[in-house]
Amino acid sequence: MAGDELPGDALVRLAGAHGIATDFWDFEGNHRLVTARSIVHVLGALGVAAETDEEIEAALEEAELAPWREVLPVCSVVRHGTPSDIGVNLPDGASVTLRLELEDGDSWPLSQKDVWVQPREVDGQLTGRATFEIPSHVPLGWHTLVAEVEGREPVSAPIAVTPERLEFPELDGGRGWGMMQQLYSLRSKGSWGIGDARDLAETASFFGDLGADFVLINPLHAASPVPPMAPSPYLPVTRRFVNPVYIRPEDILETAYLPGPQRALVEWAAEDVRSLNTQNTPVDRDAVWEAKNQALEVIFAHPRSRSRQRDFERFREREGQGLEDFALWCALVEKYHGEDFPPELQSGTSLYIARQRRELADRIEYYAWLQWVVDSQLEAAQKAALDSGMGIGIMQDLAVGVHSEGSDTWSNPDVFARAIEVGAPPDMYNQQGQNWSQPPWRPDALARTAYQPLRDMAATVLRHAGALRVDHIIGLFRLWWIPAGKTADHGTYVRYDHEAMVGVLMLEAHRAGAVVIGEDLGTVEPWVRDYLASRGILGTSVFWFEKDHGGYPLAPHDYRELVLATVNTHDLPPSAGYLAGEHVDIRERLGLLTEPVEKVRADANLERDRAIGRLADYGLLGEDASEREIIEALHRYVAQTPSLLVGVSLTDAVGERRAQNQPGTDQEYPNWKVPLADGSEKIVLVDELPSTARLLSLVAALRAQLGEADRLA
Repeated sequence: MAGDELPGDALVRLAGAHGIATDFWDFEGNHRLVTARSIVHVLGALGVAAETDEEIEAALEEAELAPWREVLPVCSVVRHGTPSDIGVNLPDGASVTLRLELEDGDSWPLSQKDVWVQPREVDGQLTGRATFEIPSHVPLGWHTLVAEVEGREPVSAPIAVTPERLEFPELDGGRGWGMMQQLYSLRSKGSWGIGDARDLAETASFFGDLGADFVLINPLHAASPVPPMAPSPYLPVTRRFVNPVYIRPEDILETAYLPGPQRALVEWAAEDVRSLNTQNTPVDRDAVWEAKNQALEVIFAHPRSRSRQRDFERFREREGQGLEDFALWCALVEKYHGEDFPPELQSGTSLYIARQRRELADRIEYYAWLQWVVDSQLEAAQKAALDSGMGIGIMQDLAVGVHSEGSDTWSNPDVFARAIEVGAPPDMYNQQGQNWSQPPWRPDALARTAYQPLRDMAATVLRHAGALRVDHIIGLFRLWWIPAGKTADHGTYVRYDHEAMVGVLMLEAHRAGAVVIGEDLGTVEPWVRDYLASRGILGTSVFWFEKDHGGYPLAPHDYRELVLATVNTHDLPPSAGYLAGEHVDIRERLGLLTEPVEKVRADANLERDRAIGRLADYGLLGEDASEREIIEALHRYVAQTPSLLVGVSLTDAVGERRAQNQPGTDQEYPNWKVPLADGSEKIVLVDELPSTARLLSLVAALRAQLGEADRLA
């Protein structure tokens, strides 16, 4: 087996044929080479044996011939408005016709082009290639190519026609601002110990009244239905469906019609956790879900009206097999109390699954009902946001991947790479690299399924949203694959068909009328940002990360226009904490620094002093400014940029100092459990936001600066 030596020429060529990088540039600009051992491991995860020279040569030949063995590409993704070519492979000299069957039922014959391609021998037969043109005016959507080759049965394959560019919505002044909040941390007097869909509707309506165009929230993806519920919204069991912990039980229509005893059960369940709303202790998802689940079981058992039952059944029909598989997985997790399933049930494709569907039908219905309920409550939240005057409304967040033992990997295992985890190489803020413990999609499997997992996920997440933030959007281009059991620095990049991945996502966003924002921080090649901008996808700019060549804060006029610009991000302490050096203190305390703490602290102090100096240079800050004045000046600085969207973290608006997440940690820090509080660590409830002077002052300062910037523009 290949060791830690560098790969030979043949292995390099084989890796390239499968989109595996054999070298890369790190965050310091150094050229790094990937070891042969890592490359062989990643190839194995793609089903390619490359342990010996003979296997490598055989795999190279297979990679070269594989595209010629298919009559049509397994899946094509093209752009609307641009003619595209499609190759049809057939016996040399045979005749062929190609037609396009549109998703609306129409059928178009396609014209063959006068293009000669050198025939080649494939499995003992001379094979040629005919080239056809997909016209530029084919409508957007998923269609079907049908090839009829002389002497053979017709062959069909899917083709997607995607938007050339997403259009930005018309907002007052051409730009918009919004609030960024971790929904679980934002409780009201009526919450059940965690922020929920009702709290989302309330805050969206309030911020809409203040002139905001959006509220960006953490991913709402589903977690395990039994304890322990993973706190990280970025490590879900599926990205398609929603965590029912965000349901407000009282807002379910049937709750109002419960008989007295059943109503009392719901109220008692709420009392068990409602006291948590005002406690500055880590958010206890397990306690909350135990209480809510008890109440939801009672409400579910109450008969629904005919029209309500019909709506529920239509929801199940629309969501199809994906919902049924997820609900079955939940029922099995419940049945086996969160322990491993028996060997015969380890995969949703097992022959033994049909019996489980029959035996667990009632529980499957319950978990499907939960998705219907939370879907309707998110619909109400988006309506409240738009009714308040928001131009965009709810901005959902899409995590990078899923849990290795979650619903997605169970129901569709062949789409995921085995013995591989996703992460990030070492960078300035994570000097040991990151391992997110998530299995990646296989690029080849996505194409074989016509990107169905991506399509279904995007359509569901966007159903009640005006925008989608894609965490680590570079993952649509390449992902850092880490062999299981290895540290993050032993990984390498694997490339995806970004034209297809981005195009499929754009098609769903177009259908939903939504904006797409890509989190393009960290090690991202410049051409990627240019590509996304050309497609109308916004990037992300964070004040603390935007520096000029001298290490000073980037001048406002040098920011990109097509971005969501913010002062900070959820992976850093809020501005009050960052200015106080909390990001250094945390990493020192948890042993995450790879440089002497004195150097890291000196660098942080220099960064802060340069930032304050730059704010003063722009007339945004006077001498002896208070913490509140500095934070307002930071936001006014960002508002001076040409960025189309400006985001304000709710933690900054109330003076919170604690970070929501510390990358590189698991149990060492209460990641994704910190409730919203002010600088004195007093809990801030949704009900108190309209009277929070610090918040109102920051919003007024931001709006005044945006108005001034628009006037000057």
